Amino acid sequence: MVFKVSKVQTKPFEGQKPGTSGLRKKVKVFVQPHYLENFVQSTFNALTPAKVRGATLVVSGDGRYYSKDAIQIIIKMSAANGVRRVWVGQNGLLSTPAVSAVIRERVGADGSKATGSFILTASHNPGGPHEDFGIKYNMENGGPAPESITDKIFENTKTITEYLIAEDLPNVDISSVGVTNFGGPEGPFDVEVFDSASDYVKLMKSIFDFELIRKLLSSPKFTFCYDALHGVAGAYAHRIFVEELGAKESSLLNCVPKEDFGGGHPDPNLTYAKELVNRMGLGKSSEVEPPEFGAAADGDADRNMILGKRFFVTPSDSVAIIAANAVDAIPYFSSGLKGVARSMPTSAALDVVAKNLKLKFFEVPTGWKFFGNLMDAGLCSVCGEESFGTGSDHIREKDGIWAVLAWLSILAYKNKDNLNGNKLVTVEDIVRQHWATYGRHYYTRYDYENVDAGAAKELMAYLVKLQSSLDEINTIVKGARSDVSKVVNADEFEYKDPVDGSISKHQGIRFLFEDGSRLVFRLSGTGSEGATIRLYIEQYEKDSSKTGRDSQEALAPLVEVALKLSKMQEFTGRSAPTVIT
Repeated sequence: MVFKVSKVQTKPFEGQKPGTSGLRKKVKVFVQPHYLENFVQSTFNALTPAKVRGATLVVSGDGRYYSKDAIQIIIKMSAANGVRRVWVGQNGLLSTPAVSAVIRERVGADGSKATGSFILTASHNPGGPHEDFGIKYNMENGGPAPESITDKIFENTKTITEYLIAEDLPNVDISSVGVTNFGGPEGPFDVEVFDSASDYVKLMKSIFDFELIRKLLSSPKFTFCYDALHGVAGAYAHRIFVEELGAKESSLLNCVPKEDFGGGHPDPNLTYAKELVNRMGLGKSSEVEPPEFGAAADGDADRNMILGKRFFVTPSDSVAIIAANAVDAIPYFSSGLKGVARSMPTSAALDVVAKNLKLKFFEVPTGWKFFGNLMDAGLCSVCGEESFGTGSDHIREKDGIWAVLAWLSILAYKNKDNLNGNKLVTVEDIVRQHWATYGRHYYTRYDYENVDAGAAKELMAYLVKLQSSLDEINTIVKGARSDVSKVVNADEFEYKDPVDGSISKHQGIRFLFEDGSRLVFRLSGTGSEGATIRLYIEQYEKDSSKTGRDSQEALAPLVEVALKLSKMQEFTGRSAPTVIT
């Protein structure tokens, strides 16, 4: 059929500013007439014509509520704006890392390559009619749009008066693989629905030694559990872990993607991944022996949590351990690492590995695009952030399943001679050996979610003002705990990108102590309502005889100082955080 292009009159909506993770709001906001359309048209208008007219775009997401409607709207708007073809993962499902892989790796039957993507996700936030929806645009390198583009998108949303849409284009069946052809004023327009997993699985098999991992997973001595929390990771879990690597079907938990994530909160941490935490022996006591290894993913499968038997691996330790073992255990890195990087709030465990292995090291603001710049310049191989995001330069997004395969590779490498008789080297063994070699960074994060935005800003402004006097800070510190080291530096983190020279200011408020401890305060914009204050607490211990303490016990003095220093309860009315990680 031949479609017509309609120009629909519209008015701007307030607050359509995309953050580092795109635009996130409640579903009830997105379903308002013209709301999604305004944002999509503003994005098209922010791109150069070559990235739109005649281009190939990927449109998919984590399958959350409203995704299927949104995909049809974006297909019709793509047709009207002169896009040549749209690629959609079957059932509208593509993990965020898989989208990045598809942009970078997939070649169409006619030789076409994608130049960008609309990803429909609110990441680790809940889904459903009364929960969250989100949209973000990724560029031709497979990474999130840079600020130069997101700023243009935001400016466009404030002045938009019309959008283009092919209203008479019928909805495309996205449940079955195939190509649907249309004709428009500028020529042919195609929608191709393709298998969600194939390109991603092919990429993973080129990075890891699947045969070595298969030997580990098929050993009766090794048990495994993977929880997708009813997110899009479920579309990959069976294919990779069961079909390719030989794990038992029973090792998969909550691996059927659901629009509302089964009513749960798809955030892979000790608070929300309750079923996995209990199965791994970290929750209520169980008489069943826990598996050797457990992992979880978030809604769009870019985050991960790694667990051993009755043992939690912090994300900060996880990226450091992957970096320390990558060259030996992962074929992709066999010729060496180009460099490593972490986000500023992440613990300095990776710094110590980089120093010991004489690797380039970068500390960047929160936001995966900063890692992407380093990777595009060939400066970084492995990177991570404390918020359960880990990845490498194989794509330009964090990658939850990649992190799980990295850990399975390390376990398989360490146990390649142990599968027949000797005792297995466990997750806990690997972590404790790492601490013995590099020291331990005791680390915790306190999240105060849905705090009144005004109160949160007042607290941050108070801390900035306090930073002008180290004497005043240390008077408060010593008044709270005399056994805590003194603060030697207090600042707001600022980053100059070594690749493009751009400067990012106000990236977090830091208090740096004489003994290497740190307190960091950040306001997070990843929620759809209110503000989230994140408090990061870290203490470094080099003495191997003191690396086995309980983390919360070891950090208790610093926690006390942080709460006193920030007047947390006074400003927010909260006597306890919503989540402790």
